[in-house]
Amino acid sequence: MSLGKLGIWAWVDHAGFDGAAEFAREIEALGYSALWIPEAVGCDPFVTLALIAKQTKTLKLATGIANIYARDAMAMQAVRKTLDGLSGGRLVLGLGVSHPEMVSGFRHHDYGKPVSTMRRYLELMDESLYAGPQPEQEGLRLLAALRKNMLGLAAEKADGAHPYFVPVEHTARARELLGPDKLLAPEQTLLLESDPTEARRIARGFMSTYIGLQNYRNNLLTLGFEEKDFDNGGSDRLVDAIVAWGDEDALAERIREHWQAGADHVCIQTLRKDGQNGFDLEAVRKLAPLTAE
Repeated sequence: MSLGKLGIWAWVDHAGFDGAAEFAREIEALGYSALWIPEAVGCDPFVTLALIAKQTKTLKLATGIANIYARDAMAMQAVRKTLDGLSGGRLVLGLGVSHPEMVSGFRHHDYGKPVSTMRRYLELMDESLYAGPQPEQEGLRLLAALRKNMLGLAAEKADGAHPYFVPVEHTARARELLGPDKLLAPEQTLLLESDPTEARRIARGFMSTYIGLQNYRNNLLTLGFEEKDFDNGGSDRLVDAIVAWGDEDALAERIREHWQAGADHVCIQTLRKDGQNGFDLEAVRKLAPLTAE
């Protein structure tokens, strides 16, 4: 499967099912190649993607990410094959171990060692019995990989990696660790706002949950950030590295930087200025010409 160079990462729950389908049809028409939706504490992403599959023709349907603690490996393999059959092989199954704070705190599971837990999960998926109709085409399987060992597992057991909440420097490191032949699809958060004070205020609101999660903090520390960069909602340096802000030219330049650093596909998350989960349709439309680059 060709994933294409530019996709959209978006919280679509707030739009309702009809709104999510309408958004998917629009971004497909604009030339974006994939829609990535998360799994956290909202709607089941596979239900939403099943609906969108019937409303679109070519758009890749991606999870960014599906939590392996939400389903056992047999259930995940079943939903993968079911959606691939429904969509003609358009599912991009992004899998992740999530975070101890989410898994133990909200789901009440024991959080295992990330790499060994993921390795065993992938093995069990591949061994799972599935008696339903086999899909004619199979989509991609990517791992939410940040650091060396998980990126190595992505290179060994998956089609590539989908890093989230990362700067461009991570893309260059991930490409080196994955090797030249695996897909690299980082998420990049964007904000169509040119006033530095206002842009950073909105960005800090978005980042507030993420900088409290240890997996993201540890990854950023390996990239040269310091503990003080997490104070007071994040230093300007950290905020500007995670959230690209400015006019459409500035946002486009950040996307190109990821491509130049080795990304095959960049999935852009366009922040709403009111701080709510969702997407900024104006930014999505303004950046659509990049799909032709």
